Amino acid sequence: MRAVVFRDPGHPVEVTDVELDDPKEGEVRVQIAAAGVCHSDLHVRKGDWDVAVPLVMGHEGSGTVIGVGPGVTSVKEGDRVVLSWVPSCGRCRWCLAGYPARCELAANVLLPQGVLYDGTTRFHRDGERIHHYLSVSSFAEEVVVPESGAIAVHADAPLDVLALVGCGVATGVGAVQRTAAVPEGASVAVIGCGGVGLSVVQGARLAKAGRVIAVDLDPARGDLARTFGATDAIAAGDGNPAEAVRELTDGGVDFAFDAIGTIETTEQAIDMLGIGGMAVVVGLPPTGATAKFEPLALAERELRIVGSNYGSTIPAEDFPALVDLYLAGDLMLDELVSGRRPLEDAEAALQDLAAGRTLRTLLLPSL
Repeated sequence: MRAVVFRDPGHPVEVTDVELDDPKEGEVRVQIAAAGVCHSDLHVRKGDWDVAVPLVMGHEGSGTVIGVGPGVTSVKEGDRVVLSWVPSCGRCRWCLAGYPARCELAANVLLPQGVLYDGTTRFHRDGERIHHYLSVSSFAEEVVVPESGAIAVHADAPLDVLALVGCGVATGVGAVQRTAAVPEGASVAVIGCGGVGLSVVQGARLAKAGRVIAVDLDPARGDLARTFGATDAIAAGDGNPAEAVRELTDGGVDFAFDAIGTIETTEQAIDMLGIGGMAVVVGLPPTGATAKFEPLALAERELRIVGSNYGSTIPAEDFPALVDLYLAGDLMLDELVSGRRPLEDAEAALQDLAAGRTLRTLLLPSL
């Protein structure tokens, strides 16, 4: 079958034939309908993160179950599924405490080593082991994933746009609902109006936040954010965005979400806060990047800085709920899609994302 393979940042990704083994115990085989091209894929492509290579790219995807291994009970052949890139083990202390996004086995073994639960991979070519990316590898015609990484959703939902739920939408909405627990009437600033940032805006709208301020270098992105629920928009290139947010809110917001993840944007998020405010780091920076803040101000103003991994989601609960919101017309997915392209266009789609020309491109193996 065809898959997009990454070997090193010095060479373009390649679409090539790879072999895929059958699912083992507790695993599911999925025919991919669509895969979203996300900034996390771009970090890998640029060499920002240490990953096991070679690997099959992609971590945002949807599809249909076409096979199950022994012991699988939560899905069956024919089910429509959204893939989760934190396939929780269900046994570690965090899984047992109800925080599957913090799964220790996923964080310490599966994700950094590019393997499944038994420590091996299902991809190979001519005897060479090819690693999984974030336990998903959705830039392929088919994948094998852990059972907890394939979440069954409503059968009436369109398979292609469902891919967005598996990362960008769950991360953004979850950061508001799960990580920050934004209450009704709160003031919110969102830095970065890409796919994740616009999902944060949607999450704030769903939480009935009082004021939602979108901040982006591109004024057109700010205008777009209004259609997703922003009440105000600030062009970050026109001055100090933190100062502009403080002026709009008479001192600062209750919650500031950094949906980009650079040193500058994280520091801006902290600087946008009013007394008792929370800065939520959602976007992921390169390995080793550091930001600074003033500890005295943190203490005197009772500020909080928190990280949000995968929106602190519980995929088995949140993915079906998000799909139901979409079917009810309360969650915008189609509007996040910039275009649909074949797997062979993966490199071009990554370049378009890097240049800021797209929100989310869907790679469709069927094209």
